Amino acid sequence: MYPPVFEIAKQNAAVLAALGSNPTRLWPFGRAPQPGQPGYGVPYAVHQLVYGTPVNSLGCVPDMDNFGIQLDVYAANATDARSAAAALRDAYEGSQNPVVSWNGEDIDPPTGLYRVSFTVEFWPERESS
Repeated sequence: MYPPVFEIAKQNAAVLAALGSNPTRLWPFGRAPQPGQPGYGVPYAVHQLVYGTPVNSLGCVPDMDNFGIQLDVYAANATDARSAAAALRDAYEGSQNPVVSWNGEDIDPPTGLYRVSFTVEFWPERESS
């Protein structure tokens, strides 16, 4: 039911150059390794569902859903955060999943890392059960 956020990113060379390939540092929210844990590195990104709705019609069960996925990119400096965010943006837009909002930039107080945030929409067709 969740859109292919990781799968699309992992197929893009620019994303792999920015976020690595073993592992690719794109994590579900709350799952990013912390400093000292295996897999930790910067830049990295996290994703989470921030809104969604079935594409309803009067005559049948929905055959498609709309998901808004927020991505937050963290890096040691603004340039690296923006560069990794641009790679993710290009990967999603290149697969027909548009960026629908830029959610701002800031510095994460606990870590001192720079953060760039944006939201991408996915419109996947439902698989038959």
